[in-house]
Amino acid sequence: MKTLITTVIAATLTGSMSMAGTSEENIKVVQDFFAAYGENDLDGIAAVMDENVQWHIPGRHPLSGTKNGRDEVLAFFAQLGVAGFQADPIYFGADETHVVDIHRGWSNAEGMPNVDTTWALLYRIEDGKIVEATNLSADQDAANTFFWSQYQLKPVPEQLAD
Repeated sequence: MKTLITTVIAATLTGSMSMAGTSEENIKVVQDFFAAYGENDLDGIAAVMDENVQWHIPGRHPLSGTKNGRDEVLAFFAQLGVAGFQADPIYFGADETHVVDIHRGWSNAEGMPNVDTTWALLYRIEDGKIVEATNLSADQDAANTFFWSQYQLKPVPEQLAD
């Protein structure tokens, strides 16, 4: 009861009411994400994400950096689909606000560098939606090499934002 009261007080002070899910409910959100990702179902991915989701991609490659909002995150996943990047879940753990997944992330691009390594993601879940995800790679150098082989930047000045 004390936790519920603390949550209500904090929500009142910050102006937002966010209900925590159970660890099982939060794991289901991430499992639904993986199911949609495995089918390259961008609508299914969107369904488990908050409109203002932040997704942090490590590394120094064309897809790295923080993706802000559902549209940017979906554009990122659309590009992963083009590259044939696959993810096989190994482990899920959770509490009332966070989920950790460990998965094998791999590719099978013919005639190009590939990646096959372990990844860990830390998700923050609010009201049954992913609001933030931080991606961590066991072999960031291999990931950087793979993504640079798949995505080339346009020459300057076309590669620069307006």
